[in-house]
Amino acid sequence: MNVINPPLPSENSREDKIQSNPVRLGTRLKLTRQTRGLTLKALALAADCSESLLSKIENGKASPSLPMLHRLVQALDSNIGWMFEETDADEGVVFRAGTRPLISLDPLRRGEGISLERIIPYSQGHLLQCNIHHIDVGGESAGPIQHVGEEVGYVLVGEIELMIGDKTFRLSAGDSFVFNSELAHWYRNVGSQRASIFWVNTPPTF
Repeated sequence: MNVINPPLPSENSREDKIQSNPVRLGTRLKLTRQTRGLTLKALALAADCSESLLSKIENGKASPSLPMLHRLVQALDSNIGWMFEETDADEGVVFRAGTRPLISLDPLRRGEGISLERIIPYSQGHLLQCNIHHIDVGGESAGPIQHVGEEVGYVLVGEIELMIGDKTFRLSAGDSFVFNSELAHWYRNVGSQRASIFWVNTPPTF
């Protein structure tokens, strides 16, 4: 199977805008909190973080780790995907190569080397969420993460270690997996080249 690396984002690409726009994330978190009628203190308590850190995040002066962001959106009964979209996605059927949004996780996690290529742009109308996870050599996800749902993946290229609960699996191109999202999970690239995973989960969580 031939795998083509995604094109490098241009200076004005959506990936650049998302990476350089912590204010958008903070604004949407604050708006959702206020819509839910929660105080800063109440949300901080529910998400197990300090009020001062949450205030900085809402004001675009700090970025949460991915596990913290999961806790925040769960407490808000919201979705991470909505927090990142530059605009609400139009309903569509076909999404052409080279036009799909790329979202870097680097600003949200204390690690390096992971970006998500949207296969299905986030929309309230979708039951599934699908991304290609691109992991640079040495890159790993923040975690462990737990949430409601089910996930399935297929390794397109490279070698990864997938940790599910207390088990570790070494996977390479052509291997697939499925697991209950309520089990603690995270992954890392253990190979000598960039790895890519076709990843589907439901309900949408990112």
